[in-house]
Amino acid sequence: MDLDQLAALRTPEGSAALAAATELAGGDPLTAAAALRSAGVPAGLAAAALTQAELRRRAVGKFGAEAAGMFLTRAGLEQATRRPVAQRRADRLRAAGVGTLADLGCGLGADALAAARAGIRVYGVEADPVTAAMAALNAEAAGLAELFTVEVGDATGFDVSRVEGVFCDPARRRAGTGRRVFDPNLYSPPWDFVTGLTERVAYPVVKVAPGIDHALIPAGAEAEWVSVDGDLVEATLWCGRLAEVPRRASVLRGDAVNTLTGSGDAEAPVGPVRRYLYDPDAAVVRAHLVAELAEALDATLADPTIAYLYADTPAATPFARCLEITDVLPFSLKRLRALLRERHVGRVEILKRGSALEPEKLRRDLKLAGGDAASLVLTRIAGAPTTLVCHPAPAGGGRAGSAGLA
Repeated sequence: MDLDQLAALRTPEGSAALAAATELAGGDPLTAAAALRSAGVPAGLAAAALTQAELRRRAVGKFGAEAAGMFLTRAGLEQATRRPVAQRRADRLRAAGVGTLADLGCGLGADALAAARAGIRVYGVEADPVTAAMAALNAEAAGLAELFTVEVGDATGFDVSRVEGVFCDPARRRAGTGRRVFDPNLYSPPWDFVTGLTERVAYPVVKVAPGIDHALIPAGAEAEWVSVDGDLVEATLWCGRLAEVPRRASVLRGDAVNTLTGSGDAEAPVGPVRRYLYDPDAAVVRAHLVAELAEALDATLADPTIAYLYADTPAATPFARCLEITDVLPFSLKRLRALLRERHVGRVEILKRGSALEPEKLRRDLKLAGGDAASLVLTRIAGAPTTLVCHPAPAGGGRAGSAGLA
């Protein structure tokens, strides 16, 4: 989309096309395009309206009802922060006393809008003119235009002395191609500029990919990994005066937020397989806080390289799913198939860590039949490939898992 197409969507004709496209979103795209053209909508406007309608439909999961009035791009939506996560970050900034904030590379404005809702004056900088225009329109639609303004420009050229805090979410896709970039030096803005903000601003915050190499985390920064309803969604680096602990895992489920903190370099004790298995939330694993969770649960690892924990009793925790182990088998397809048939198991979910087996291929090879269900955990115990046959722990013994039986 270019600026002319965006302007066309803002006209009465464009608004009508958007309304019609919204009714058609989620269906067959060729049928939808034909319907708009038969209604007299020019082909270019119809395509733009259908694209926006589809993006808005997809955006509901991130922005809720607000998505219906936003302007979006595919790349911008993919990188945009979910509203509960952005709002929680904004509230922490406000609680720290930040009243003015620069959002360097603000994209569609998700984080800037959250900060503005918290009462922070935000100055957005965005290199792409279309994305910048969309961010401004999104601020207008949210009634926050007085608190969030956007300028087109290079984030590295913004005078950060004008603000108390800086938020930066470096673009991790190459401009023009949309291909993912894995070298931090190719981020936009580049990683050396981003980490340099810690020496120029009192309250710098950086959003990064959850898979960030811990070696890239600036000295003295707090690194937080965030999961929402079981999905690991991002990591945040809290730098300067904002840093409170070395590592934090935050687990959001519904309206509840639970956090686990620690050094990130402790080691959990190793012991035998016990009656209950805990599968830590991905935020806990990425934050290297498995040892801290093990201490809280009086649990141990069965293999020092695999992040499954084992305990004698079940305990409710928001940081892990708990399963009761019924069988421990050295991996053997023949033996596993025989056991499941004996138990009349016809449905399994398959979890794995430290195993090269493909779950769907294993599911086919098992040739299951029966009315009962089980969970299979493919892992290693003291280095040996092992299968654990499990069932949900008793009520109260850990959070509900996000994976379903198939």
